[in-house]
Amino acid sequence: MLFCAAAALVHAQTSGSAAGLTPPWDVAVILNEIGANAGRLLPALDQLDTKAWVAKGASDTYTAQWQSCRDQARALADGAKALARNPERLAPSLELYFRTEGLDQMLTSLEDAARRYQGSPAAEAVASTWAEGSVNRGRFRTYIVDLAADRERQYEMMDKEAQRCRNSLFAPVPSAAGRKK
Repeated sequence: MLFCAAAALVHAQTSGSAAGLTPPWDVAVILNEIGANAGRLLPALDQLDTKAWVAKGASDTYTAQWQSCRDQARALADGAKALARNPERLAPSLELYFRTEGLDQMLTSLEDAARRYQGSPAAEAVASTWAEGSVNRGRFRTYIVDLAADRERQYEMMDKEAQRCRNSLFAPVPSAAGRKK
């Protein structure tokens, strides 16, 4: 039974590659670029002066949001770098994707506040730096969907093969009288 499951896994992996899943070495390049973009975002965020915004009447929650953006950008840079070493892991890929989406939403809010309380140049620095990575984030999003679909195909194939193996192992043995007929 173990042999059957292993054979199914090998077959699923080879058929998944043929289905058009981006090779891990290409995904590693995308992930490294995502990490580098997140690293470049930090100096742009450092140009934002949320304390001055609060003095002008902005909510002090912008300071917490600014700090959260910095933390998320660092975590995104580190997570992308770590995932680039083994990009075929689905759970860390999803975690990284959700982190990028969350950061994207927070940055939009922070950029709006920067335009209002500090001026367009600071907001544009953040927006343009983050926008530089949009193509790679899009490629990564597509890769995650393909990876999840590939994993689903593999599990379905392994399940079918396991069912076939169980059926053959536990099928009734024909009796000697039945074989003589």
